[in-house]
Amino acid sequence: MADLSTPITVRDIKNLPRDGGDTCASVLLVRRVTPKTAKNGNPFLAVDVGDKTGNFNLNVFGDSPAFELFSSLREGGIVRAELRIEYFQDRLSPKLLRAEALTLDQLADSPLLSNLVETAPEDGGALWTEFQQHIAAIGQAELRATVQAVFDDIGESFRVAPAAVAMHHAYRHGLLEHTTHMARACRALLPLYPEVDADLALAGVLVHDTGKVIEYQGDLVTSRSRKGILQGHVVLGYQLVRKAGIKSKLNADLLERLEHIVLSHQGELEWGAAVIAATPEAVFVAKIDDLDAKMGMVQRLLRQANEGDSFSDKHIGLNAQLLLAKPVK
Repeated sequence: MADLSTPITVRDIKNLPRDGGDTCASVLLVRRVTPKTAKNGNPFLAVDVGDKTGNFNLNVFGDSPAFELFSSLREGGIVRAELRIEYFQDRLSPKLLRAEALTLDQLADSPLLSNLVETAPEDGGALWTEFQQHIAAIGQAELRATVQAVFDDIGESFRVAPAAVAMHHAYRHGLLEHTTHMARACRALLPLYPEVDADLALAGVLVHDTGKVIEYQGDLVTSRSRKGILQGHVVLGYQLVRKAGIKSKLNADLLERLEHIVLSHQGELEWGAAVIAATPEAVFVAKIDDLDAKMGMVQRLLRQANEGDSFSDKHIGLNAQLLLAKPVK
């Protein structure tokens, strides 16, 4: 197999000529393996692989020597793959020529491992420092103590957790990045809406997604935990906030309002909200959450765009293809 001392990334693969039949080799993270059946009745595996620069799908058919390998790999497995560049219906669909599994021990001292895991574009340490400043900006003492108690409990997990499995900010430090961006937007917009209590809104922003540190699991590939499937991050976050509020002796009215922000922040019942936002602060937080989630999708599509692409593939969260070119001025 080709020398991989200088790895070729998914972005590099996508920028290879489409009609040359080039072969390449890369180290890739297995994100999902889905057994399927072809129209002729033969089994095959739809394998989603990628690295921090993007992902693509491989179809591994039953007569391939790699079929058994990918059948046994779990999400988070690592493979060294040799590929022939092919496209189907204008989408990258490489032919797998050869594959072998790699272990974390084999990659322990290699830069290849860090190449697999996507991280937030902003520095995680700087984001966390800023995040602490947002907590300190909450004026009401018991409300501030409640928020601080939540992060005293989950802070280390919160710092590195993704904000989603795939939809938005779905990478290491993504939850911290998403929440910090929301706090920036919150504080910028509050002067426009004096009806919204500033302390309560900021507190709600900071704790709204805390249940995700329990909902999600995995180091290299994110999946939902047992509690995440059975309860969901909205309920799990409500539990964290209620426990911290009682501990901090937050008055009943503020605690109920803060809990309501967590329970309603998803915006719509079909999107996972437990209730519809029914306070000024809850409406405010839910809309900022939706704004930053959507813009997070936009930012990631722009970061992962290939040279010469006019539009992205259709993004399920945006329900559209994104125009990638900058405006002509």
